[in-house]
Amino acid sequence: MNNYFFKLILLGDSKVGKSNILSQLVDHRFNNFFFKLILLGDSKVGKSNILSQLVDHRFNNFHDTTIGIDFNIYTTCIDDKMFKLQIWDTAGNDKFRFWIRSSCRSIVGAFLIYDITNRNSFMNILSWLSDVREGGNNDIVIMLVGNKIDQEEKREVSSDEAILFAEQNNLFFIETSAQERINLEQTFMTVVMYIYENIKRGKYDLSNAFLGIKVYKK
Repeated sequence: MNNYFFKLILLGDSKVGKSNILSQLVDHRFNNFFFKLILLGDSKVGKSNILSQLVDHRFNNFHDTTIGIDFNIYTTCIDDKMFKLQIWDTAGNDKFRFWIRSSCRSIVGAFLIYDITNRNSFMNILSWLSDVREGGNNDIVIMLVGNKIDQEEKREVSSDEAILFAEQNNLFFIETSAQERINLEQTFMTVVMYIYENIKRGKYDLSNAFLGIKVYKK
């Protein structure tokens, strides 16, 4: 018996229902998913340690500043489905901002990270948010992350202030400690679950190569 592969494309005006047709056609009970995510924020807020703790259970007190963009893979399972997360770690200085804005074009989830002991890093979140929303697509799910809650005695940004900012800008919010590995899985799983629910509701055009989502069979 011969097997054949056909590549098809759905064409038509906006809002005629292409993505809903595709979402109904594809049976998500038998699919695995690939999501492209990105970590953004100033230098030294803990982006790299959040990622290394999540993936490798490793914290580095003397981690070198990220140069440009790097990534790692984290895999998890929900409802007997595998979710492969390609998580991009970015430099926090201005000379790499153009690269970062370009990277936002093809992501489905972003994490805006600040250091609760450094008020400037929180004040700069608005600029990072602008990069995501100007460079990315309209369907990006965004989480505001206050890192280093293990240093509560040095806190300069209150939880209430961050919650208000998140509510005003339609963001998820959580506080973490990369060093103590507090809330790291919850941070990523909250975003992954929300994206997955959006897929099941047919919100995304899964044929869009720049969406940051790929669907593949088991």
